[in-house]
Amino acid sequence: MKTVVIIVIALVLLIIACVIAYRVGYQNRQKADEGKIGSAEQKARDIIDEALKTAEAKKREGLLEVKEESIRTRNELEKETKERRAELQRQERRLQQKEENVDKKTEAIEKREASYQQKEEALAKQKAEISRLNEQRVQELERISGLTSEQAKEYLLKIVEDDVKHETAVLIKEMDIKAREEANKKAKEYVVNAIQKCAADHVAETTISVVPLPSDDMKGRIIGREGRNIRTLETMTGVDLIIDDTPEAVVLSAFDPVRREVARIALEKLIVDGRIHPARIEEMVEKAKKEVENTIREEGEAATLETGVHGIHPELIKLLGRMKYRTSYGQNALKHSIEVSLLCGLLASEIGVDVRLAKRAGLLHDIGKSVDHEKEGSHVQLGVELCRKYKENAVVINAVEAHHGDVEPQSLIACIVQAADTISAARPGARRETLDAYTNRLKQLEDITNSYKGVDKSFAIQAGREVRIMVVPEQVSDDDMVLMARDISKQIENEMNYPGQIKVNVIRESRVTDYAK
Repeated sequence: MKTVVIIVIALVLLIIACVIAYRVGYQNRQKADEGKIGSAEQKARDIIDEALKTAEAKKREGLLEVKEESIRTRNELEKETKERRAELQRQERRLQQKEENVDKKTEAIEKREASYQQKEEALAKQKAEISRLNEQRVQELERISGLTSEQAKEYLLKIVEDDVKHETAVLIKEMDIKAREEANKKAKEYVVNAIQKCAADHVAETTISVVPLPSDDMKGRIIGREGRNIRTLETMTGVDLIIDDTPEAVVLSAFDPVRREVARIALEKLIVDGRIHPARIEEMVEKAKKEVENTIREEGEAATLETGVHGIHPELIKLLGRMKYRTSYGQNALKHSIEVSLLCGLLASEIGVDVRLAKRAGLLHDIGKSVDHEKEGSHVQLGVELCRKYKENAVVINAVEAHHGDVEPQSLIACIVQAADTISAARPGARRETLDAYTNRLKQLEDITNSYKGVDKSFAIQAGREVRIMVVPEQVSDDDMVLMARDISKQIENEMNYPGQIKVNVIRESRVTDYAK
């Protein structure tokens, strides 16, 4: 109990001691804080005084700087003003100098214009004097020469025209000679080489065939009772049988060579067999047709093998074989096509173009002749249609279309085909033409040459391969003669169709006649 009381008393005393200690500490701190506040206020007053002093000093310094800046600015403005004033004065002096120079130049120009005007007046007087003197000179020249100015102009123009004509004729002659020398040399070389390498048969065929008979008694058997055998044979073949007084021979006539060949073979088989009656005739005609068809196919294949042209459509091969029985101006069409194909190959190898394509074009160039007696149109048009139908090369089609000049050739191969066709047709013995066509060509040739002014007479000689022209020497000069020959050659090329080439020979002969009395 006592212990508890002691502890309580101790605690109370401790609390009292703590309270007393806190109050004493609080009073001491309050005194210390009051001392600190007093010193802080003193420092604040000192700082404010110092700041006022510093601000006053800064203010004085700023005023001084502003004064100095204003003084410097005023000095710079005064300096710049002086410089601008000096520049303006210099510009004014330059302007014054320019004005003075302009005034001087204006005075000089005025003086120059015045002198020019004087010179113009003097020139006008001189021109008038020159014109007057020129008129006097012309009048004097006209009086001396006895010609007017227009007559003199015509005379001079004629002299100039003659000179130009002479120079033109000489130039044309030189160029023509040079071109002919070069072209003829090369062309002859190519053509001669091609012809030498290509040897073809000369064939002349007609529209009739003669079948020999073992005896004249066979004629009656061929005719048959009341002519029934000959009528059957003519009906089956479409060929006319001519049985006349010719001993031991029967003549077959037809425009279609294939039908004529069928009739010939059938008649020969009937003669060998000896049994001639309508039923046998029909049988033999059918056999002959099959034999001719086989021959046609074999001939077409042989032509392709001979020329080395492969890949042709079978129908075109058959049409080629049919050309064995087709002639043109007496020349066998198939032989002609083979010859043209070989010539095309040789010429193409010389020039350096596709030899196989050239041979192909040459072989097919006249393919239209195999059907031209069955269809309307020229052999050129029909040939083009056939080549297009069987998908031939465009170069081949153009060569077929252009080989007679119907269209312009679009390749060298087309030109080669033209040349080869002309070579094959124009060489001696290859073709023959009718008398009317021949005489008409010669007459047309002479008519063309006689239409030119100054031509006295002309003659077509050498079977139409040369025309000889005699001119009136008083109307045609040597230079005119050169131009005339060239013009005639061009007109013949444009208006006539002819094989090979035609030589135009112009002759000018001057003769002087006198009599001794």
